[in-house]
Amino acid sequence: MTVLPVRWEEPAMRDLLPALKRWYAAGVPFGLATVVATSRSAPRGPGAAMAVGPDDEVVGSVSGGCVEGAVFELAQEVVADGEPRLETFGYSDEDAFAVGLTCGGEITLLVRPVTADLDPSFGALADSVAAGEPVTVATVTDGPAPRGASLAVWPDRVLGSLGTEGLDAAVAADARGELALGATGLRHYGPHGERREDAVAVFLHSFAPPPRMLVFGAIDYAAAVARIGDFLGYRVTVCDARPVFATPKRFPEGVEVVVDWPHRYLQSTGTDGRTVICVLTHDPKFDVPLLQEALRRPAAYIGAMGSRRTHDDRMRRLEEAGLTPAELSRLRSPVGLDLGARTPEEVAVSVAAEIVALRWGGTGAPLTVTAGAIHTSP
Repeated sequence: MTVLPVRWEEPAMRDLLPALKRWYAAGVPFGLATVVATSRSAPRGPGAAMAVGPDDEVVGSVSGGCVEGAVFELAQEVVADGEPRLETFGYSDEDAFAVGLTCGGEITLLVRPVTADLDPSFGALADSVAAGEPVTVATVTDGPAPRGASLAVWPDRVLGSLGTEGLDAAVAADARGELALGATGLRHYGPHGERREDAVAVFLHSFAPPPRMLVFGAIDYAAAVARIGDFLGYRVTVCDARPVFATPKRFPEGVEVVVDWPHRYLQSTGTDGRTVICVLTHDPKFDVPLLQEALRRPAAYIGAMGSRRTHDDRMRRLEEAGLTPAELSRLRSPVGLDLGARTPEEVAVSVAAEIVALRWGGTGAPLTVTAGAIHTSP
């Protein structure tokens, strides 16, 4: 099996947790700096963090060394005065003695004090992150809401407040959507959660790895599906047994490419209730053993491409292989919604639309012929 690397890493906060939990449990205040926005060639992405605790102990990094000295001083200041700060660091070439980034990028940091009184939800949040439980922490970075106020959002509960009931409700709904994708970034709202306003900036930091999209069959359609999967926030892997097709230049940057027999690769990799599996192999010797494995393991979506005739033949082969009616009912085949798609890109939109509809309980019908709420509750 040949594997080509993918650019993906979990939030840096995980690396800081042992020290942060120790300080928090001991009742010792510490300063926490988190990257909440970046531009151009910033050295670290949103979610990168650095903390300064007792005896000037430092854990983590926000820039790889460029601005850590200044952040250290800021962290000490916010602990001393209890006031969070929002600071932006950019390119420092105009003044050789200025603090800045030599890479030419820009990072914005929220630096805030953390104590049990200021952030009563931090302990539960840290415990969930350490246990691998999915949770998003929403923190106000700017606007009329209290800067540094935080709301921890789990799939089934919330803890804390951002200042108003409306803002809490809107942010919690969005946080659960971001959590489903393992996404991290800034959102903007009105003071009471109005979605068309931008007075309040809230940083949503999701502690869940992005869901996986496994695409089998390195054809043109696979490249389009991989591209839209990456756009939707999935961690995409394309697998094909034919090395002449499974090459990185045929797929978007950041997509993992594996050369292996599809069913063998699936047997060796993990899936969960968020995983999407797209079978585009068009060949019974690949897709039948692959679907035998896929339909008997956790996954949110299992789709297979092919004509009606291919579908009927595939179902017959799977029945002969011993799959039960309940297992076969999980298969979305032919894959995608009926959009009249023709090109690989149009088919990819059709597949993505079916995945989104299945995730959130959508009907796939035009909104003009439906009634009631447009966005269903998570």
